[in-house]
Amino acid sequence: MNHSPAPAEPPEPARILVVDDDPTVGEVVAGYLTRAGHLVDRAEDGQRGLELAERHHPDLLVLDLMLPGLDGLEVLRRLRARPDRADLPVVLLTAKGDEADRVLGLELGADDYVTKPFSPRELVLRVQSILRRARTAASAVPAQPLRSGDLSLDPRARRAHRSGRELALASREFDLLAFLLRNPGTVFSRQELMQRVWGWDFGDLSTVTVHVRRLREKIEDDPGAPELIRTVWGVGYRYDPARPAPDGAGRDGAE
Repeated sequence: MNHSPAPAEPPEPARILVVDDDPTVGEVVAGYLTRAGHLVDRAEDGQRGLELAERHHPDLLVLDLMLPGLDGLEVLRRLRARPDRADLPVVLLTAKGDEADRVLGLELGADDYVTKPFSPRELVLRVQSILRRARTAASAVPAQPLRSGDLSLDPRARRAHRSGRELALASREFDLLAFLLRNPGTVFSRQELMQRVWGWDFGDLSTVTVHVRRLREKIEDDPGAPELIRTVWGVGYRYDPARPAPDGAGRDGAE
């Protein structure tokens, strides 16, 4: 990544959990986040990280992939399997050569990653951007549920259903689907989606690609031949409205 996010006013103080087995890295990251006004908890292994996530319910997790015992990917898997932790924002710390693990982390629902060695200041700016976006989205969502065919989303409850079955969507997957449902038939480039859904003017565009693929796996009948989120080659992605659901189908009780 060649561009750092522009400085901005920090969001309200948040509780952040930093999980890294390198005491120096953990101390430096915690120090920068504390000076930015946040409350920081630290863990040096995956199991301890899960215990602190359960105990303190952090607003965001900074997670190293290379951990003793439970590695970062397993920690992320276990968190995403819990309904009450499925939308916890996660920033991964990865080594330069860990591209496959980095992509897998994004597929598991991580929001962003920073490659070691990294600038602690840049990490703080990324964390603040994610927190700001999450809080803005939570306060600005419309009360009216969104519907498209047998898909329905309740933005306030952050719950999504298809044909009455609840979908297990990570936080960014939910935001992406909500944005597409609000803008059917419009083609968006990956850069536009990163700016308008993620709220970032920086970042690896493969993050968008991974999230689109994950979302297709959850809402398409055949993710290999998508009919809802279509690729417009050389441009980006377009959401084509779903066919209306049969009478009585897709009802989830949301008003």
